[in-house]
Amino acid sequence: MDELVDELWPEEPPRSAVPNVRTYAANLRRALGSAPGGYATVVREQGGYRLRTDERRVDLIRLSAQWLHAREVADAGDLVSAAALLSAVLEAWQGPLFAGLPLGPSLLAAREVVERERQSAVELLADLHLRTGRADLAVPLLRSHTSQQPIREPAQALLMRALIQTDDLSGALSVFQATRDALADQLGVRPGAELEQLRRQVVDTRRTVHKAGWFPGSEAAGRSDDQGRHTNWLPRVVPDFVGRTEIVERMLAEIAAGDEAAPVIRLVDGMAGCGKTTLAVHLAARLADRYPDGQLFIDLRGHSEGASVQPAAALVVLLRQLGVPAGRIPGELSDRMEMWRRELALRRVVVILDNAADSAQVEALLPTAGGCVVFVTSRRRLLALTARPPVSLPVLAEPEALSLLRALVGEHRVKADVEGAMNLVRICGRLPLAIRLAGTRLSHRPAWSMSDMVRRLVGKPAFLPQLQAEDRTVVEAFAESYEPLSDPAKRVFRSFGLAAGSHLDIAMIGALTDVPLDEAVELVDELVDRHLMEEIADGRYRLHDLMRQYAFELSLQADSETTRRTAMESLLDHLVHSVVKVSAPIDEQRLVSQHLRLTSPLRPDLLSVRLPGDLEWLEEQRLNLGALVRQAGQEGHDGLAWRLARAAWRFFYTRGYYDDITATHREGLIAARRSGDRPAVALMHNYLASACVRTGAYQEALAHLNEAVSIRAELGDIEGTNRARVNLGVVHWLTGRLQESLEITRSTLRAGVLDSLPVLPNLGLTLRFLGRYEESMALNRLHLYLAGTRRDYFHVANALGHLGGVRYRLGECVQAERLLRASLALRDRKGNGFGRAEVLSDLAGTYRQLGRYDEAMRGHQAAIESAANSGERHVQAEARNELAMTLRAMGRLEESAAMYREALGIATRIAHPYEQGRALNGLAEHLVTVDPAEARRFWRRALAIFERMGVPERHEIRRRLAEGAS
Repeated sequence: MDELVDELWPEEPPRSAVPNVRTYAANLRRALGSAPGGYATVVREQGGYRLRTDERRVDLIRLSAQWLHAREVADAGDLVSAAALLSAVLEAWQGPLFAGLPLGPSLLAAREVVERERQSAVELLADLHLRTGRADLAVPLLRSHTSQQPIREPAQALLMRALIQTDDLSGALSVFQATRDALADQLGVRPGAELEQLRRQVVDTRRTVHKAGWFPGSEAAGRSDDQGRHTNWLPRVVPDFVGRTEIVERMLAEIAAGDEAAPVIRLVDGMAGCGKTTLAVHLAARLADRYPDGQLFIDLRGHSEGASVQPAAALVVLLRQLGVPAGRIPGELSDRMEMWRRELALRRVVVILDNAADSAQVEALLPTAGGCVVFVTSRRRLLALTARPPVSLPVLAEPEALSLLRALVGEHRVKADVEGAMNLVRICGRLPLAIRLAGTRLSHRPAWSMSDMVRRLVGKPAFLPQLQAEDRTVVEAFAESYEPLSDPAKRVFRSFGLAAGSHLDIAMIGALTDVPLDEAVELVDELVDRHLMEEIADGRYRLHDLMRQYAFELSLQADSETTRRTAMESLLDHLVHSVVKVSAPIDEQRLVSQHLRLTSPLRPDLLSVRLPGDLEWLEEQRLNLGALVRQAGQEGHDGLAWRLARAAWRFFYTRGYYDDITATHREGLIAARRSGDRPAVALMHNYLASACVRTGAYQEALAHLNEAVSIRAELGDIEGTNRARVNLGVVHWLTGRLQESLEITRSTLRAGVLDSLPVLPNLGLTLRFLGRYEESMALNRLHLYLAGTRRDYFHVANALGHLGGVRYRLGECVQAERLLRASLALRDRKGNGFGRAEVLSDLAGTYRQLGRYDEAMRGHQAAIESAANSGERHVQAEARNELAMTLRAMGRLEESAAMYREALGIATRIAHPYEQGRALNGLAEHLVTVDPAEARRFWRRALAIFERMGVPERHEIRRRLAEGAS
C-alpha cells in the first residue's frame, strides 16, 4: 500500500490517499472482471494488492524471455539464428515502457531497467551483424540508436566499427567528434580508451589510403555532416580557369611538401578584380581529394561598404559550416577561437578567408594544429600572419589574358581579329573580371568582332576612375555588359547596389525592385547568366565589390532620390514582416504586435516564401540584419531601423548572439530618438539591457532599464512600466540588492497588470537567496502549476529547476535530485538551453551532499562548460564555487583554493557580490589553519557583502569571526 501511495503521489500525498487507493483498486477489479476473457484479476493481500494474470500475455515478460534465448543462441555460436531472433524481438519491442504516463519513483526505476535491457539487445544485434559481415544492416540500426544515446560510448563504438567496415572513414571520425563533444558538454569527460583507439585506427587508415591516392567514401563536393548540410561551402568553381599556372603549381607543391599534421596558411593579395577569390577557390577544389573533411568559405567583407565581419561573427559562420549547433557556440571570442581550433585539429579541411581587411581581422581565425589548409585573400598585403611572404597576384600576363578570352569566345574569333583581341585585353587592364565580362558579352553577339567591342569601349564614361590597371580602366567593360540588358534587368541591377549586406534572396530582390516574384527570378537569371551577379547558394545572390559600386553609381545617375528611397523602404518593410513571420513560434506575438505597431506589409505577396520557424533563414540573414539596420538608420528610415532590430531580438537572444543585439539595438535607439518615438526609445533601452545582463554588464543594464522605466511612466504606460521594473528587479538581484528586487517584484505582482507566469520565478529566486526557503518553495510550486495548466514547457522546466535548487539548499537531496534531473530531461527534450548551466551546477552540488563525488565532478565540469557556452558569467562563477566546495570535501585543498580564486576573479569582474562573498568565505576556510589573520580578512570582506545583501550566510561568518576573537 505504501508503494502505491508513493507511486501515485510522489510529492505530497493527500490525507485520503489510502482510501483513494482502495477505491481505485475496487474499480479496477470490477473493470477487469467485466472484461471478456478473464485474463487478469486484482486480489487483496496483506498490506496491498496483487495483479494475477497469465505471464505469457505480458509483452515485457515474453519479449525479455525471447531476448535471453537469443543471447543464449549467440553464446552457443549460432550468430545468424541469434540475429534473426533478436530482429524479431526488437521489431515488437518499440518505444519506452509506459510512454506518455506520469510515473512515480518505482515505475521510473523499472522503466530505466527495461530501457537499458532494450539498449543491450540493440547493441548485441548490431554486434552480431558486424561479426557476420553485415555492417550494412548495423549502420542504420545504430544510427537510430545512438541518436537517442549521444553519450553511450559502447553504442558509439559499435557505430564507428560499422562505418569503418563500410569504408566510411569520414563518417566514423564524425561520430567520434560528436561523441567527444557530447561527453565534454554533458559530463565534462573525454572519450574512453575504445573510442580513442578507433579514432587512431581511422586516422592511420586515412593516412595510408591518402598515400595510395584513394579515400574511401570521399565525395568532396557532396559530403554532408550529421545534420545533412553540405560541407562544401565553396562558391561555384569557374569551369574555364586559365593562367596562373606557375602560381598554382608552386602553391600546390609547397602544400604537398609540408607537414601533413600541421596547418598550412597561404596569403593571396592584389587589387580588386584580379582574381584572388577565383584562384583560392580553384586551389581549394584541386585539394578537395586530399582534404576530404570539408571546404569552408567566408567573405570577411574587409573592403565592402559598411563594417567588415568581426572575428567573433566570422567564427560563428565557420563553426556553423562545420556543423556545430548554434547552441553550442560560446559567447566569448576566446572560447570561440578555442572551439574552432579544437574542431580543426582533427579534420583535414580547406578554409578560404576571403576579402580580409587586415591581419587583426584574420588572426583569430587561423588554426594552430591539425592538417588543414587556409587561404587568406585581401586587397592589402598582410605581413603579420605568417613568415612566408604572401602571393601578390598581378593582372594576367597578356598570353594568359588572351587564353581567357579564347575560352570565353572561341579560338576562331580571336584568330580572326588578333589585334582587336590584344586591344580588348589591354582596355580591360588584363583584369580577369573585366575580361570575363567583356568576353561573355561577345559570346552572346557572334556577329561582333574583337575590334567592334573595342570601339564600343573606347570613350565610355569612367564611373570608377580610382580603380585602374596601368593607364586603362575596367569600367568600360562593366558598361558594355550592362547596356544590352532589358530595362527591368537594368533596374534590378542598379537597385541591388543600393542595399547593404552580403547577399539578397529572390523575395528581397522583388521587394527592392517592386517586381513580382516570378519576374524577379527571370531577371536575376539574366544577370547571373551574364556574370553580372553571382549565385552563392540556392536562391541567394550577391554582387562583386566592383559590380556593387558600379551598380550604386549607376543608380545615383539614373534613379531619382525618391525612387531610391522607396526601393529601400520596400526592402526594409519586407524584412521586418519576414522576420516577424519566421520568428512567430519563438516570440510572444501579443508583445510583438504591441511593440512594433505594424501596418499591412507593402508586398504581402512576397511573404508566401517565408515559413514560421525557419530559423535557418534567419541564420543566413544574420549579418544582413545588422548591416540593414545600420543602413536604415543612416538613410533616415528610422521607424524601420528600430522595428527590424526588435523583430530580430528573440532570434538573437535564443541563439546567444548578444553582440548582435547590442549592435542592432544601439542603431535602433539612435533612430528612435531621432524620430521622437518615445515608446520605441524605451523599447530599445529594455532590449539593450537584455544583452547587458547576459554578458555581465550590470551597470549598463541598470542605466538602460532606469531610462525605460522613466519613459514608460512618463507616457502613462502601466504595463510597459511594470515590465521594465521586473527586468530592473532581475538586475538588482544579480547585483546583490535583494530587498529592492523583492519590493519591485512584489509590487508588480500586486498591481496585477502583467501575466504572473514570468514574474513568479524572479520572486522565488530572490526569496531563495534571502534564505526564505518555504516562501520560495510555495511560489515555485505556483509557478509550476500555472506553467503546467498552460502547457508552457519552458516555464515547467524552469519551475522544476528552481524547486530542485531550494530542495538542494535545504539538504533534501533525494527530492532535489529527482526535480533537477526532471528539469534537465525536459530542457533537453524541448531544446531549451536557458538556465541549463545553473541546474547542472545545483545537481552537482546535490551529488556532493550525497557523497557521490565522481558524479559531482562530472556535473561541475558540465555546468562550467554549459555556462561558458551560454555566456552566463554569473553562473560561471557560481559553478566554480560549487566545484571548489566539492574539491574541498574530497580533500583536494589546493585545487579547491585555486577554483575559489577563479570564481572570485569572474565575480569581481562582473560585480556579482553574492558569488564574490562565497569565494571569499571559501578562501578563508582554506587559510584559517595556515594564515588565520588573512583568513579573518577574507571573512570580514565576505561579511560586509553578505550583511549588505541580507543573506543567511552572514550568520555563519559572524560565528567564525567570533570564534577567532575568543
